[in-house]
Amino acid sequence: MKKTLLEYYLENLNYDNKPEFLNKYLEAPCLTRLKKVGYFCGMDYASKKVYNFKEHITRYDHSLTVALLTWKCTKNKAATLAGLFHDVATPCFSHVIDYMNKDYAKQESTEEYTEKILKNDEYLNKCLDEDNIKVEDIINFKKYNIVDNDRPKVCADRLDGVILTGISWTKNIDYNDIHNIIEDIEIYNNEIGFKSKDIAKKVLNVSDSIDKYCHSSEDNYMMELLADITKKGIKNKYISYDELYKLNEDEIISKLKNSEDDEIIKKLNKFENISVEEIPTTDIPEVKSRELNPLVKGIRIKG
Repeated sequence: MKKTLLEYYLENLNYDNKPEFLNKYLEAPCLTRLKKVGYFCGMDYASKKVYNFKEHITRYDHSLTVALLTWKCTKNKAATLAGLFHDVATPCFSHVIDYMNKDYAKQESTEEYTEKILKNDEYLNKCLDEDNIKVEDIINFKKYNIVDNDRPKVCADRLDGVILTGISWTKNIDYNDIHNIIEDIEIYNNEIGFKSKDIAKKVLNVSDSIDKYCHSSEDNYMMELLADITKKGIKNKYISYDELYKLNEDEIISKLKNSEDDEIIKKLNKFENISVEEIPTTDIPEVKSRELNPLVKGIRIKG
């Protein structure tokens, strides 16, 4: 049976031969919760007439692939773990909660929970103690340029997002692309770059297509709709804000559906069944920029 694109991506990241130290961290409760938090901001539950994802991808998948990319580029344990745990503060529905918080541009309103979540995971801290790594070394993942870097630079989080989104949503990443991109990675002055201009251009083209999807009326409408549903659920105490960080998406959706609140049920029905033709054209907020200017053989190119 042919591998899925995600499976093939993991194979190219040498998942089967991943470093031994990483295995125990994959069982950390704060990380395993993300197995039921989708990568695409709750849109796995949305109308298939609007979203038709090719493969199901979770925030756990993203955390793992960012960690493997980081290890490939650094062979640094602390940086790799910072990559693995960089999304532990991702709530159910991910950036929909940033929309709910009116944080359209940076989409970082939920990251403040990272320190608390990591420090409160007893299993994780036991593992860190065994490896003589301080939890503080993985809390601020932004201090590792390979994991996270200022735009328009390429980093593991950003490149992984392009690949995963290209696999499932924009559908313009195939098996050859995955292999070629991973093989073409080169590090210049602690920044991810590429050996070939053709590969860099492919990454840029996929990133541009993602940007168009994220700035579409359809995506904005659906993100705002789920944000509104979630906000009403919290206001009417069917769910709590804290539960967005403790429960998984199946559990939150179930609570909302069992709310017996006519307005919430009506909006959920629309969210699950609306067609593209029914979505009104609306003003789109200043959504996060996805500009990339990658390095090719150490020289920065523009998209």
